[in-house]
Amino acid sequence: MSTPLDAVERTALLTAALRAAETRRADRLYEDPHAAGLAGEIGPDLLAEVRLATFPPGRERTLPSTPDYNAIRTRFFDDLLQEAAADPGTTQIVLAPAGMDSRAYRLDWPERVRWFEVDRPAVLAYKAERLGAARPRADHRRVAVDLTAPDWEARLEAAGYDPAVPSTWLLEGLLYYVPEADAHRVLERVAAVSAPGSRIAADLVNAAALTLPHMRGLLDVFAGWGCPWLFGTDEPEELFARYGFDVRAAQPGEPGADFGRWPDPVPPRGERGVRRVFFVHGRRR
Repeated sequence: MSTPLDAVERTALLTAALRAAETRRADRLYEDPHAAGLAGEIGPDLLAEVRLATFPPGRERTLPSTPDYNAIRTRFFDDLLQEAAADPGTTQIVLAPAGMDSRAYRLDWPERVRWFEVDRPAVLAYKAERLGAARPRADHRRVAVDLTAPDWEARLEAAGYDPAVPSTWLLEGLLYYVPEADAHRVLERVAAVSAPGSRIAADLVNAAALTLPHMRGLLDVFAGWGCPWLFGTDEPEELFARYGFDVRAAQPGEPGADFGRWPDPVPPRGERGVRRVFFVHGRRR
């Protein structure tokens, strides 16, 4: 059996459980046949805890709908990666961290694409065990290393990544779990191995989402698991521009980031004191 997952790694099981639940819906935004197996026995329990906090019995919902958010996020990045892969110049895609993501297995990819999954050894070992005989639909390379390790770039290159060639990076479910200094360091290091024209995509929250009283119910769940939300910014475009990426930031519910599923009003960017989530996407200058 693989090594037990720690608190932060277990959030990947929550994502898998959310994707399994979405797959069971008649109006699903995508289909992930691997999600239920990847969620294992723990994922559904984590999802039940999040559902209880989000949809408290007998009370009006005040927290963002995690199931709807996750469905939109997954579909948004599905489409973004498929669009990138359709570009003849795209030959390498990097998921960092990879978590329980199964896009390499559930979507079709051109033969020219090398698909790199970067994550901690325990995560990739658990994932391989759970996937069993499933085979990826891409030239799939596992890079078993923590993104805080001093040599993850060298490990990525050893797996066949070429920093001189434009790449596509997806940093999904990462930046709000790391301290601000680490978030900057990750972006700096990704930029350093991304050739001009490389694509990047990520999700993150704003600063208010970390402190607003009505967010406590959800924040307390993650903190109780040992993986509190630590970083948010109200200016994602400026954050990524600092490291050479020109990006756009879409909020769930805005055109192109809705898919008919976002249940809440979308606050204008100028409005302060409200929670926000951003889907960031753009290119390296």
